[in-house]
Amino acid sequence: MVETLKDVGEFGLIRRIRDLLNKEGAGQPADLTVGIGDDTAAFKPRPGYEILVTCDSVVQGRHYLPRFMGARDVGRRAMVINISDIGAMGGRPRYALISLGMKEETPVGDVEEMYRGFTEALNPFHAVVIGGNLTRSEEDVFIDITLIGEAKEGTVLRRSGARPGDIIFVTGYPGRAAAGLQLLLHSLAPVEHPLVTAYIKPLHRAIAGAAVAQSGCASAMIDTSDGFLGDLGHLCEESGVGAELFPERFPVSEDLRDAAALLKKDPRDFFLGASDDYELIITAAADRVSAIRSAVAASYDGPVSEVGRIMEQDHGICLVMQDGSRRTLIPEGWDHFI
Repeated sequence: MVETLKDVGEFGLIRRIRDLLNKEGAGQPADLTVGIGDDTAAFKPRPGYEILVTCDSVVQGRHYLPRFMGARDVGRRAMVINISDIGAMGGRPRYALISLGMKEETPVGDVEEMYRGFTEALNPFHAVVIGGNLTRSEEDVFIDITLIGEAKEGTVLRRSGARPGDIIFVTGYPGRAAAGLQLLLHSLAPVEHPLVTAYIKPLHRAIAGAAVAQSGCASAMIDTSDGFLGDLGHLCEESGVGAELFPERFPVSEDLRDAAALLKKDPRDFFLGASDDYELIITAAADRVSAIRSAVAASYDGPVSEVGRIMEQDHGICLVMQDGSRRTLIPEGWDHFI
């Protein structure tokens, strides 16, 4: 008989989680003075570092579909989303607080698997879970994570530093996860398909983001959590600039081309649209191109592509086609309320 949360209760589950973290987590860092088990956690900020804090919620049916992924994948995915935000500022994660809303009939084993997913994402950084909250949800299951990170003082990258003339870079192949989801929804590929894997087990570029920030060569950076075009729009808005994009330079993988043909869509639409890829958009002055490439290459062996340039704000955001014609783009990405 499957043991459920109703069987073990809140405090029984907390004990199970604590035991799991002690066994499978990265261990207590020296600057963590109070961990799980008290009213709050406590840590000592390291001299010479700025504290970064982000939070993100993942709701069953809205942000993930349980019929396509197990509890460990859900936990890992939820943590990767937050790690990506820390990485987009040039930081590294240190401490996580996790709040769960669970149904009483949820198997205890599923919650433990979620925590294995959390630690799988955190352990490479020697980052740890230091607390959180548990509550019963009568409706959808949800995960809410607050992630605390750090970056060397003076290296934090923001969205607001891009300037006209800067080159626009992007890491990886944005759009692959969106195509993977469409293949799943249309029953056109198994879960082992690389695009489906890109959706179920997204990657972050936090290590590359930290390297770019420490190089001092970038003017702005943001992750693609809302999709390439949506997040480029956020960066342009905060920087007070526009952008030109060159579609022939978009990094489109062969498997994405094949999937787009199968789905009867333009692969560039997947690149531009909402997707769960968590790549980085980086801007830098034209004389810093080699430095940006070197910084990324030191920690990430995938592509970093020059896809456009920053323009004055009155240009808006547009595609510049090979024949010289222009197509104005409206920066729309993922929206939680649409």
